[in-house]
Amino acid sequence: MAKNTRQTGARAASAAGRTLRSSSASPAQRSAAASALAQTGNRDQTGSAAASAAGRTLRSPSATSAPRRAAASALSQTPKRSR
Repeated sequence: MAKNTRQTGARAASAAGRTLRSSSASPAQRSAAASALAQTGNRDQTGSAAASAAGRTLRSPSATSAPRRAAASALSQTPKRSR
């Protein structure tokens, strides 16, 4: 499986921090934000549980822009899958 070399950028890391500090963030939003924040400055990749949480966050109609930005960053850092 090919390595994904993407990293969390400054805007997504800031959004992830806001999400983690928010008292209204759901567990899925917090999981996606934590995954994105953990990948700041290194080449780690998003695991399947965090990718699932990120997908739930992006589909959630109640998610605001900060959790969505963090979830999108985490989702973009999943390992490439061969078809």
